[in-house]
Amino acid sequence: MKHANLSLVAAATILAVSVNAHAGETEFKFGGYVKTDVMFSDYSNGAPDSGNLSRQFYVPGTIYGVEGNGEQVVDFQARESRFNFKTSTDLGGHKLTGFIELDFFTHSDGNERVSNSYSPRIRHAFVSFDNWTVGQTWSTFQNPGALPENLDFVGAAEGTPFARQAQVRYTNGGFQFAVENPETTVTPYGGGSRITSGSGMVPDFVARYNFKTEGGAKFTVAGLARQLNIEKGDIDTQEMAYGASFTGVIPVGSDDIKLSATVGDGLGRYMALNYANGGVLNEMGEIETISSYGGYASYRHWWNDKWRSSFTVSGFKADNDVTLTGGAVNEESYSGYINLLYSPVKPMTVGVEYMYAENTKQNGDKGELNRVIFSVKYVL
Repeated sequence: MKHANLSLVAAATILAVSVNAHAGETEFKFGGYVKTDVMFSDYSNGAPDSGNLSRQFYVPGTIYGVEGNGEQVVDFQARESRFNFKTSTDLGGHKLTGFIELDFFTHSDGNERVSNSYSPRIRHAFVSFDNWTVGQTWSTFQNPGALPENLDFVGAAEGTPFARQAQVRYTNGGFQFAVENPETTVTPYGGGSRITSGSGMVPDFVARYNFKTEGGAKFTVAGLARQLNIEKGDIDTQEMAYGASFTGVIPVGSDDIKLSATVGDGLGRYMALNYANGGVLNEMGEIETISSYGGYASYRHWWNDKWRSSFTVSGFKADNDVTLTGGAVNEESYSGYINLLYSPVKPMTVGVEYMYAENTKQNGDKGELNRVIFSVKYVL
């Protein structure tokens, strides 16, 4: 009976927190969503093995295929489901906020043979005090509010900056300034496996400005400056890298247009989920930056207050110097999406989406992916 009473107390506590709870001047809130995907995929060169990242969501560079494997596969998953916990405290006119969020993507520590058990991974973990934010969250160089409403986890993956990392950010009105965790990825001289380095003492610097128009459109302009740095073995080299990004959300009646354009020298991991590296080593063992650009455009149309569709195109291109990189490096990536979503009640969405993606290496090797996704999502 004692154990039963303890269970009832625990259940009541969780229920209270899951809605809203207060302790003094602190408010607690639990959130997240449950999402289940069924994905029918056709890989032009043979599907990656079960558990591969490409079988979880579209990642540019992972769809070239595995020779000898079947081309058509189906995957059921609930790994995008997530939960978060937030606290907000009023301290004599100052606002203190804490936030943590987890989901179950990217890990390979589970399997589909018996229980489909996967470890949680950290998405966000930060604290904010008035204008300051410290911890892990979206890079200031990225605007997640401009991402299209697609069933694929990222949607328009090659056309958007995408990074979550630890940082210190200051916000004042529409201006944001941040120092963020650095990480360098480069291609060896002549090609080969990516070199990843966390060497150096210089953080990444980001500045951003958010503004609105009288018509309700929202735009952001962001700039990135960082040092590519490798200190491994006989290699000791540094080079500065730069990038600029523009995003917009433009209302069109009840519909909207979302768009993004990004360009830079040495963007590397900040763009297209690190489809291209930030630089390449020359014959002297020095870093030379790789220029790249990408973007997307998405139009969302509301058929009525319950039905809607998004039409999205996305692309990325890297300007590789083949005398340094060789021909087996990623050059171009494109994708397109069309979906139909239905929300019978506000917290729930069911939908279907078709996507096509094509990746091309510098030597002309290609991989194509056709995928149909069925999803059910319930927001807590």
